[in-house]
Amino acid sequence: MVTDDAEVRAAIGAERRDLAALLAGLTPEQWDAPTLCVGWRTREVVAHITMAYRYSMPQIVLGMLRARGSFNRMADRAARADAAKMSAAELSACVAENVDHDWQPPGGGYAGALSHDIIHGLDITVGLGLNRSVPVDRLEIVLGSLQPRQVEVFDVDLDGVELRAEDSNWSYGSGRPLTGATQDLLLVLCGRRLPPGHLSGPDAARLSAA
Repeated sequence: MVTDDAEVRAAIGAERRDLAALLAGLTPEQWDAPTLCVGWRTREVVAHITMAYRYSMPQIVLGMLRARGSFNRMADRAARADAAKMSAAELSACVAENVDHDWQPPGGGYAGALSHDIIHGLDITVGLGLNRSVPVDRLEIVLGSLQPRQVEVFDVDLDGVELRAEDSNWSYGSGRPLTGATQDLLLVLCGRRLPPGHLSGPDAARLSAA
């Protein structure tokens, strides 16, 4: 696992630049298309990604109070409200203008920030059926920083299943093999339902979208 903050921050900047370039080329239809985040289109996902750059701590605290202490409820409300009032160009520009932003999720460090960008970026690209592969060195940082408690948050039933990457040496768990690209298996860990054809193994259908 990479522990040098400078190296992780360089990976964050590179990932955000890639995402900004991709977003700048999306069509209006793709901005309004569904993603792997259930109920969110591309514009809600990007609004969520950029919330950390646009919201002050007092705004977050107030949002939490209004959401009765639920971060997920607060984040959903904010993403929907911001996606409704910000244009696609404004959302895309917000990513581009913050490639070097030093935000870190509470307790997650810079590796957590990279995870946030990569996972939500994949929510968009995989949801849209775009052929984008996250560079393996960035995935290694994310996977190397994963803790069991973080995986447990998503409550994915992986009992008796071994995630086994086809494009790297990474694996997770033990049991029946579930194979796929490293980035797709990361999405499985995060509770995403992938489109059919991304996974192989006895549990592929159960962990894919219908």
